[in-house]
Amino acid sequence: MDKPVIMTVDDDPGVSRSVARDLRRRYGHSYRIVRADTAVQGIESVRELRLRGDDVAAILADYRMPQMNGVEFLEQAMDLYPYARRVLLTAYADTEAAIQAINVVDLDHYLLKPWDPPEEKFYPVLDAQLDAWQRTDRRESDELRVVGARWSAPSYEVRDFLSRNQVPYRWMLDDSPEGAELLAAAGEKGGTGPARVPLVVTGDGAKLTAPNLSELAQAVGLSTAPATDFYDLIVIGGGPGGLGAAVYGASEGLRTVMVEQHASGGQAGQSSRIENYLGFPDGVSGAQLADRARRQALKFGAELLTARTVTSLEVKGQARVVGFADGGSIAAHTVILATGVSYRRLNAPGLDEFIGSGCYYGAAMTEAPECSNREVYIVGAANSAGQGAVYLSGYASRVYLVVRGDGLERTMSHYLIEQISQIPNIEVLTETEVVGAEGEGHLERITLKGPDGERTVGAEWLFVFIGAEPFTDWLGETVERDARGFVLTGPDLTADENRPRNWPLRRDPYHLETNVPGVFAAGDVRADSIKRVASAVGEGAMAVALVHRYLEKT
Repeated sequence: MDKPVIMTVDDDPGVSRSVARDLRRRYGHSYRIVRADTAVQGIESVRELRLRGDDVAAILADYRMPQMNGVEFLEQAMDLYPYARRVLLTAYADTEAAIQAINVVDLDHYLLKPWDPPEEKFYPVLDAQLDAWQRTDRRESDELRVVGARWSAPSYEVRDFLSRNQVPYRWMLDDSPEGAELLAAAGEKGGTGPARVPLVVTGDGAKLTAPNLSELAQAVGLSTAPATDFYDLIVIGGGPGGLGAAVYGASEGLRTVMVEQHASGGQAGQSSRIENYLGFPDGVSGAQLADRARRQALKFGAELLTARTVTSLEVKGQARVVGFADGGSIAAHTVILATGVSYRRLNAPGLDEFIGSGCYYGAAMTEAPECSNREVYIVGAANSAGQGAVYLSGYASRVYLVVRGDGLERTMSHYLIEQISQIPNIEVLTETEVVGAEGEGHLERITLKGPDGERTVGAEWLFVFIGAEPFTDWLGETVERDARGFVLTGPDLTADENRPRNWPLRRDPYHLETNVPGVFAAGDVRADSIKRVASAVGEGAMAVALVHRYLEKT
């Protein structure tokens, strides 16, 4: 096979030759280095590579070029090579432009010039980018095709699952010519009856009609079956806490399996941009952070099971047995509960029937392009709602942030409040609630109750970010929980004559162990935890340290 390409574009001939020289010295044995001295020449080269069927692994573009700047160049190049890693070469004075480019072209990294010595400042960055490219599923997006109805909740569920699991696909409406042809070819549309959607067609021609998430996961190559029936550690939940536990558990030699019901990243994975996470000064999307953590866990040997629903936890001697909805089970010496929380349902008459067809809980980024030049309503006053408002403001003509309180200061980070105040098409409606919803087949109108009484407005898109409900009912009486369902740990536990005196305190200085020895809780699911991405990751890591301590003493 031809070597994949690393392309560099810089209008300064001396810098261009220097970059190409450094690239050939390190990567010439595995990659072909293509150099362009102008942006126009670079675009022509990208088009030629695409026509020849060559694969491009990374594109490095200088920011300051006369015909088009580096951001504009990368924006055109990514249309032809969407999976190529994108690196902007910039001077210190252009750092702000590089930061802005993250939102425009989903920039992977920016490098400050000069980077001497390259062994310290250049090669480690490119090594990480090329490793990420090698691990990316680079199948063409039209290999997996999804045909569905615009306002179909099952169609939305399929699209959301694929997007959050980083599976590329091509979306077609059932009433479009191409979608109708595919339905007919699959035998799902005939006569005058309605089409059976959603229809998923894989790259090898296999078809799935209205698949459940487990069937869909298997069809697209996600792991759903455990490799064995006994582990050192089972992590339940794939949010930041669960991913943190999986990374640390596997990296420290524990046989680790993480079980996730929907998609890695949990609620945080739906965030359009996280800007206060340590180590990402330019921000990172929840999907990017989750994807990096998932790949990191896999690199260390953790198993990640997707689309598996946990329904029970039993103690059988030294084993902790986790049961699944399909009747299967796995066991381990220890378990970390990291199931996180879900958004609380909005109690407005008529709204439940529009879930997935106009009403969405969380960011629902698959719907963002459909909101172009439309009005959007967002309910919530915490960071997740603010991040959603900022993100959707780039598509919608106007975003209304519906807030029950008298302001955002008590619940939202200052940096987000400042951002929102500077975006002209975001309007904050304080002391306002959604109290009703109407529509024919999909959401069309909502009723707002505010200081001036009730009014009904046209609304086809409503995104809800309120409250937090833990997914813990399946624990039954095994693990102690508070009145709201959050898992109790450490000193919050009630007295139990069957448990050794001060059991959690004696063995668990971090207060993460539950009333069941060997079962720990991390992240948002734990009572009184700090609901932040960073704290969830930290608790996942600390729980692994406690797992080691438990295993040493049993």
